[in-house]
Amino acid sequence: MNKETVLDILERVKNNSLSTEDAVLLLKKSPFTDIGFAKIDNHRELRTGAAEVIYGAGKTPDQIVKIVETMQKAGQERVLITRLSASAASSVSKETALTYYESGRIGMIGGCAPASGGTIVVAAGGTSDMPVAEEAALTAEFFGNRVTRLYDVGVAGLDRLLSYLDDIMTARVIVAVAGMEGALTSVIGGLASCPVIGVPTSVGYGASFHGLSALLSMLNSCASGVSVVNIDNGYGAGYLANIINHPER
Repeated sequence: MNKETVLDILERVKNNSLSTEDAVLLLKKSPFTDIGFAKIDNHRELRTGAAEVIYGAGKTPDQIVKIVETMQKAGQERVLITRLSASAASSVSKETALTYYESGRIGMIGGCAPASGGTIVVAAGGTSDMPVAEEAALTAEFFGNRVTRLYDVGVAGLDRLLSYLDDIMTARVIVAVAGMEGALTSVIGGLASCPVIGVPTSVGYGASFHGLSALLSMLNSCASGVSVVNIDNGYGAGYLANIINHPER
């Protein structure tokens, strides 16, 4: 159930086309649907402005299909599936109208919401960081944001980043994705006037400790206006960028 559905119910009560008792019954319908192995949150969009998302890793294709069907029966037309493997996507697509983006391990049903608000810039330090960057970019696009991608602009070749100063300085939000020592976030934070979301990745050699080095570097950034999500959490960064870009939701 989303805000539009609730407003429609209230409008029908106002117009005397729906009794208050029936309206209460509609609103009281279970806020979640229990399908045994999962409990689908039907009221999440009403509470938070964004409907529930399926985390695909660890779920079988049959489980994902069942969850999607339950969401759709509850009125959720668009569904986002994160961390979806190519093999699982192939199976799910046989049962649903799935669009799969292998680069970000993202599956979408129903497409993206119409884009509005400012531009979200997603910058990635290196090509190896692109899977996490694409997860962030596709998530932001799914929720209705314009996204500009700046890939392979790490600080080892600073001129590459500086060639995009117009994009950096006009962005509404910037998601900075980097492994190794994670310096890209601090550099961008020192150039941009908008919020910067750092995403440390597990890319790097032994002493990077699977992203811990980048995480600690970003947390210790001397640049103001920088926040940091967990290692490899492109979805979390894209979702947060969407909230910043659409505070009215």
